[in-house]
Amino acid sequence: MKTISIILIVLIALLHLYFLWLEMFAWETRGRKVFKTLSPELFTPTRVLAANQGLYNGFLAAGLIWSVMIKNPEWSVKVATFFLGCILVAGLYGAISADKKIFFVQGLPAIITLLFLYLF
Repeated sequence: MKTISIILIVLIALLHLYFLWLEMFAWETRGRKVFKTLSPELFTPTRVLAANQGLYNGFLAAGLIWSVMIKNPEWSVKVATFFLGCILVAGLYGAISADKKIFFVQGLPAIITLLFLYLF
């Protein structure tokens, strides 16, 4: 795996670790500032749902981190492709179902990283 691909994968993993923190530990504080379209009274009742979502973001980050630690180059790329593909699908679904901005935050970085992974 080339250095630029590794850097992009690590950056996306860090982004998803931020999502984990935001959704699991800062939903009722920082979450209110980030998700301004939600009514303030929704944050407390949705705390557990957000934490569950944050946990899944943590799994995505763990998979990406694992992919750059795999010594076999072929498997490293395969594992990275799987997790980037999951993030791309989540970004597309989020853009369709919630907010188009989600595609630019999640989907587009995954596409760019996949392009670097396979074309450069």
